[in-house]
Amino acid sequence: MQFTELTNVSPEIIRATQAMGFTDMTERQEKAIPLMLGGHDMIAKAPTGTGKTVAFGIPILSKVDPASLKPQAVILSPTRELAQQIAQDLQNLAQFLPDIKIVCVYGGAGLDKQQRQLKAGCQIVVATPGRLLDHMQQGNIDLNHVECLVLDEADRMLDMGFIRDIKKVLAALPKQRQNLLFSATFSDEIKALADGLLNS
Repeated sequence: MQFTELTNVSPEIIRATQAMGFTDMTERQEKAIPLMLGGHDMIAKAPTGTGKTVAFGIPILSKVDPASLKPQAVILSPTRELAQQIAQDLQNLAQFLPDIKIVCVYGGAGLDKQQRQLKAGCQIVVATPGRLLDHMQQGNIDLNHVECLVLDEADRMLDMGFIRDIKKVLAALPKQRQNLLFSATFSDEIKALADGLLNS
């Protein structure tokens, strides 16, 4: 299936996939994008290289309200490098959507610049769990309007000991939201996390 065959996706996003050199969807994208556009929660086994950022990026960009500068989607990632890569991929997908703002927050960098970016407003936040908690505790981010949560590489986040941080973030989010979990492996711990997270 080609990206041009997607319904409920704006011409600007389709144009961006073409500018990025994408024509045919991967198997993961073909299965996931329609489900996510339909508002369903989802758990997916998705190793690196399966195009998962585009798989969740297209539905998120299709649903956020560009007129609101409140965070509407939060994407949690285990490492600074992956968070930066996700944010860059989303920027590329949103290259023809000038009103969409994406902020990436991660440890190992100063809080001040990230704080200014968050205060200026955005629709999408990509974050490592610990740094997102830092900004939450300092009152730098309003999570009351979040409608979609993505846990990317959930198995790595659990391996790195982020489960408590993740649970604190979950507790601060609206209960009515879409939840998307991506993991290269499915351990009992991942299954338990998914059971407590996914609705439909």
